[in-house]
Amino acid sequence: MNVIKVQNVVKTYKTGEIEVNALSGVSLEIEKGEFTAIAGPSGSGKSTLLNIIGGLDTPSSGDVLLGGKLISKMSGAELSNFRRDHVGFIFQSYNLIPVLTVAENIEFVMLLQGVDKKERAKKVKDILDEIGLSGSEHRLPSQLSGGQQQRVAVARAIVSAPDIILADEPTANLDSATGSALLDMMRKLNEDKGITFIFSTHDRMIMERAKRLVMLHDGKIKSDEKR
Repeated sequence: MNVIKVQNVVKTYKTGEIEVNALSGVSLEIEKGEFTAIAGPSGSGKSTLLNIIGGLDTPSSGDVLLGGKLISKMSGAELSNFRRDHVGFIFQSYNLIPVLTVAENIEFVMLLQGVDKKERAKKVKDILDEIGLSGSEHRLPSQLSGGQQQRVAVARAIVSAPDIILADEPTANLDSATGSALLDMMRKLNEDKGITFIFSTHDRMIMERAKRLVMLHDGKIKSDEKR
């Protein structure tokens, strides 16, 4: 069953009189449970494609379906609510809310979804156990290492069981040992829970661990290899 279907997506940016084609007719299908890396050199369009898949950006033309819903034509509150309920995001800069504790950061999306307090607390405890950060509930992001902060970001992304997790250069600010441990954790979550992960990256470690590697070049898919 495909979770994502990208159909002939074009994305053009205008800077004054200059037009730049970030994506030029990209088509791609992602199946449930895949662990996919979208890679390529800087400017290849990988982050643009990830943002369009997640509804953070809209294509100039073409369609994007997520769970059978045409998200490329959604806007405003409809798109925001759909993203909240179906997509988890992991960013290279962690994007944790600095004034909230670890537990509050993780439960934030569930709070927006109206999940009751008791269930939120149980899910936070369970996920912290899974990612090896039990006992850190009341710490602030500033009291954590970079690797720990990114683990919390992963926990926040997966705790509400979205259809897909989109990770944009998640290891970019981590040393290689920490990045490797984080990737092993995400790969285990993928294998144990069937969570669908899609990475945008130029990190060789992510490319090597991916079960599918999609290479972009100049806004087009150059190769698509399943392992």
